[in-house]
Amino acid sequence: MIRDTSGQDAHIAAPSAWRTRKLMIWIGLIAIALTAALMLLSAWGGSSRSVSLARLKIAQVSRGTLVRDLAVNGRMVAAVSPTLYASAPGTVTLRVTAGDTVKKGQVLAELESPDLSNLLKREQSSCEQLEAEVARQRILARKQKLLARRDADQAEIERVAAERTYQRIEAAGVAGVIAKLDFMKAQDTLKSAEIRARHAEQATTLENEDVDMVLKTKLSQLQQQRLVRDNAQRRVDELKLQAPVDGLVGTLSASNRSVVAANTALMTLVDLSQLEVELEIPESYVADLGIGMNAEITINGIKSPGKLSAISPEVVKNQVLARVRFSGQQPAGLRQSQRVSARLLIEEKPNVLLLPRGPFVESEGGRFAYIVEAGVARRQAIKMGATSITAVELQEGLKQGDQVVIAGSELFESALSVSLNGG
Repeated sequence: MIRDTSGQDAHIAAPSAWRTRKLMIWIGLIAIALTAALMLLSAWGGSSRSVSLARLKIAQVSRGTLVRDLAVNGRMVAAVSPTLYASAPGTVTLRVTAGDTVKKGQVLAELESPDLSNLLKREQSSCEQLEAEVARQRILARKQKLLARRDADQAEIERVAAERTYQRIEAAGVAGVIAKLDFMKAQDTLKSAEIRARHAEQATTLENEDVDMVLKTKLSQLQQQRLVRDNAQRRVDELKLQAPVDGLVGTLSASNRSVVAANTALMTLVDLSQLEVELEIPESYVADLGIGMNAEITINGIKSPGKLSAISPEVVKNQVLARVRFSGQQPAGLRQSQRVSARLLIEEKPNVLLLPRGPFVESEGGRFAYIVEAGVARRQAIKMGATSITAVELQEGLKQGDQVVIAGSELFESALSVSLNGG
């Protein structure tokens, strides 16, 4: 006989309310854990690459003031650096050597030029000859004026005598003593004397003007000759090359007792009391520069303020030369051609989103960045604004607080998402 299963059945009591709630809580927690795990697995599953965090540098987007600047290299140059040239062909005798300290007006070199020396002597002789001719002309002028005055005075005397004779004859003619013919003759003599006296006076005036003109011509010739002589003297004086400023002898371009041609560079002086910084600026930044812009010059670890004083209009090898002048006192111990670095302060932009500058700017061309979220770096399109040496401005694509990969993103090879691990 087959027994039934009634002996195997057991009575089970109904669960209490507390046990039911506890079970539901556990079920909810398990569901949440499963959901998070599924999301993490989904993110990891969507990542095409995996990169170690140790190979990356991550920075946070913040808000602040962007100081737009430019770091460039340069060298110290003398603001006053005259070059001395040979004024004439000849043999040069150097009085100094490279590195010597010189004072303004000190003779640095001498040129021997027999041609200029002979020219000066000829011009001096011609000038002395003209001076003698001018002195002689002055004597002749006085003599001719005296002769002209004597003739005028003689004519005046003759006129006075003729006038007296006429008056006497006129008085006698009224009394009937003198014939009418003699009276008319005396009258003609008087008129003739008056004409001669008048003409003699005019001739004296003309003679004075003539001799004055001749003397003036001689004086003009003498003045011209003096200018020629002085010019020859100046050229001879220039054979002694003098220092135009206080400073140092920089370079010697000619050797002692060598024969040089005219306009040959002999030496260069350096005025160390007036040094400037010559900067090499990429041409892409030239449009942002302006005269008077502030600069920070770093020399041997010491920073000094300065201002942009000049910008070259010429582009050479994609660079433009600019000059920076010290704002305050020039630092001591500077040398010509000493290498320095400088920072040009272009502008300040307050209250903007900032991100420390890194290689991502160049590797992604400033158009993309990788945001780190839940262990995954996700590629995000961004728009950058102004840049500085240490930071960049973010205009679109990121918000304050985002974690961004600023170095090492080249390892991602432009993947849309990359898994990050701590290995």
